[in-house]
Amino acid sequence: MANQLTYTVAVVGATGAVGQQMIKILEERDFPIKQLKLLASGRSAGKTVRFKGQDVVVEEATPDSFAGVDFALFSAGGAVSKELAHHAVRHGAVVIDNTSAFRMDPDVPLVVPEVNMEAAFKHKGIIANPNCSTIQMVAALKPLYDRYGIDRIIVSTYQAVSGAGASAIQELLTQTRDVLDGKQPECKVLPVGKLPVHHPIAFNAIPQIDVFTDNGFTYEEMKMVNETKKILGDDSVLVSATCVRIPVVYGHSEAVYVELKQDYDLDEVKSLLEQAPGIVLVDQPEEQRYPLATDAAGKLDVFVGRVRRDLHHPRGLHMWIVSDNLLKGAAWNTVQIAEELIKARA
Repeated sequence: MANQLTYTVAVVGATGAVGQQMIKILEERDFPIKQLKLLASGRSAGKTVRFKGQDVVVEEATPDSFAGVDFALFSAGGAVSKELAHHAVRHGAVVIDNTSAFRMDPDVPLVVPEVNMEAAFKHKGIIANPNCSTIQMVAALKPLYDRYGIDRIIVSTYQAVSGAGASAIQELLTQTRDVLDGKQPECKVLPVGKLPVHHPIAFNAIPQIDVFTDNGFTYEEMKMVNETKKILGDDSVLVSATCVRIPVVYGHSEAVYVELKQDYDLDEVKSLLEQAPGIVLVDQPEEQRYPLATDAAGKLDVFVGRVRRDLHHPRGLHMWIVSDNLLKGAAWNTVQIAEELIKARA
């Protein structure tokens, strides 16, 4: 990314799964970096991470770590963001936070660049990155929302274990080997909740992501409800979600049903999706071609297919949406926001 100015960038949570992807994308995109500061917990301090042929030492993240930092990319958990983000702002950094700490704060823009980048320019120091499952859905629905309006969204997600961290990935791999070897799988990680109750993820589907709220929906499901309304700037859109963890390592998949406000032409819908930024339409069912998590893994785009009319509702539409949850769902969306801010300064 060519730009005459260079910036000091801090990655908070640099040794985590998303932090590692942020570092990789910063390098691949040739982000205009003057200095890269890698920050993490005290346990990770002293480790080194390779960046552009050099070893960068990971430092412990403290309130004073952000002197001279232009962009602080946070992905170390909500508690860390709440503790340190305002210190980064105090030092003059723009914080782009990948946790849930500030998403629903009315003073913090919640941004997907293809959908509502204009909101980012009104930031007061902190910009929030939405939940991974929300990002890919709103990116795909935005062109339809602009053209037809949306009354209702019903979504079922099929989410990769990487969304629950490295320990969940390892549990899937270990359990799979155990089951194939005829052993009883040990369950220690999933689902992540308040109770010490865990279920096997190998060869299974767990209809719980995050803890349950009083209304019977999980926090993950309510994130999709509330974040979608905030990103679109439209509280009238009705959203219901069921979020399921499946034995896939990378790439969230979603079955989305949407009721549009206006009648639509199916060919026009597909054309709108083909032309939308960051969207790749893969929709040749006659050839058994549609988005797959295995194809989306490692890619920055959102993939859409199985686009079809509902059989009963005249304005009902179904689609299948897939994206890499660590990239567009987290690290890439974060870096992308920073890139767009830089472009606006040029």
